[in-house]
Amino acid sequence: MEGLRRGLSRWKRYHIKVHLADEALLLPLTVRPRDTLSDLRAQLVGQGVSSWKRTFYYNARPLDDHQTVRDVHLQDGSVLLLVSDPRWPGGGGERGRGGPGCLRGLRRGTGQRAPVST
Repeated sequence: MEGLRRGLSRWKRYHIKVHLADEALLLPLTVRPRDTLSDLRAQLVGQGVSSWKRTFYYNARPLDDHQTVRDVHLQDGSVLLLVSDPRWPGGGGERGRGGPGCLRGLRRGTGQRAPVST
C-alpha cells in the first residue's frame, strides 16, 4: 500500500499562486511535491518574470531554493510571496518596497493589512 501511495504522489499536482510584491501581481503555477523552489523560479522565468535577487516567503518564513514543495508543506491553493532580498544592494529592506518588513503588517492568513496603531 505504501508503494501505491508513493507512486500516486508522482502524479499529484498542486495549483499555487506566487504574489510578486514589487509588481502587485498574482501568478498561478502548477507544481509537484518533489519540485524545488529553484524549479518554481524556472517556471517564473518561463512566464517572463525574473526572480533574481528575490526571496520566497511562506507563512512569514523565508524559503531556501533547495527546499521542495513537500518540505515547506505547500498545499493546493497556497500563496507564496516573492519579495526583493534585503541582502542585495538596492533590493529593498525593512523600509524598502517589498522587503521582509512588508510581512509585519499583514493579518495572518488573510493577506490584508492589519490596522496600524500609533
